[in-house]
Amino acid sequence: MSQAVVTPEVQVPTIPLNELAPWALFFGLLAVIALFFISADQGAVSIPSGNAIHEWVHDGRHLLGFPCH
Repeated sequence: MSQAVVTPEVQVPTIPLNELAPWALFFGLLAVIALFFISADQGAVSIPSGNAIHEWVHDGRHLLGFPCH
């Protein structure tokens, strides 16, 4: 004997694009800044003078495969 089990309909909430866009822009900007400091900052265009940031992210650079020597 089989019994049918009724499952309720699940309503998936939708997120309007105008609520999602500011967060996407914010995290996109953070990603670009992080990519700059890890990949491109060699000290020549560094926001703080010198190569301190280069030394801080040096090992992470090699781990991600970015050449820096």
